[in-house]
Amino acid sequence: MKGAVSINLASEPFRRDRPFVVAAVAASAALGGLLLYQLSIGLIERGERGGLNDQILSASAQLNKVQAEHAQLQRGLRDPRNQEAVDYALFLNGLLMRKAISWTRIFSDLEQVMPGEVRLISVRPQVNTDNQIQLDMWVGSETQEPVVNMIMKLEGSPLFGATAVPSWLPPTQSENLYRYRVTVNYGSKL
Repeated sequence: MKGAVSINLASEPFRRDRPFVVAAVAASAALGGLLLYQLSIGLIERGERGGLNDQILSASAQLNKVQAEHAQLQRGLRDPRNQEAVDYALFLNGLLMRKAISWTRIFSDLEQVMPGEVRLISVRPQVNTDNQIQLDMWVGSETQEPVVNMIMKLEGSPLFGATAVPSWLPPTQSENLYRYRVTVNYGSKL
């Protein structure tokens, strides 16, 4: 047989599609598995979300109840019949706050940062809204350098905070000192 010719009697030519079909079936199975996984995660999260919503509703109800009680108590405090008792309580709380300030400790801590050339003329502690003590002081010195050194020591000390010098007075005939008004946050808590 000299030149054999292959003849295909089929109406369509033969193709090798089996690897593509197998890959398509495998991909379909993988995507189907992912779909089932996503559906199960969605159902689990839906159940958890329902529990969270119940907890949020419960917390909101408790918050509303507490706010209603607070509003009722505020109305009672604002009642003119109770105003005298409220004022007296505020007065006593203020006295207790001032009593809680230790003068011995203030002077001891100031002694650590005050140079010998600086004289403490007056000191007035005040309690701010954050229950922190702020010292309002007048200090004096024959020259300005010791006061500057004292301010630097105040700012560098862990016991004291922000320092400001709102005003100062030069020496006069009756007072031979440079006088500085110094305000400083005192680190001691009440």
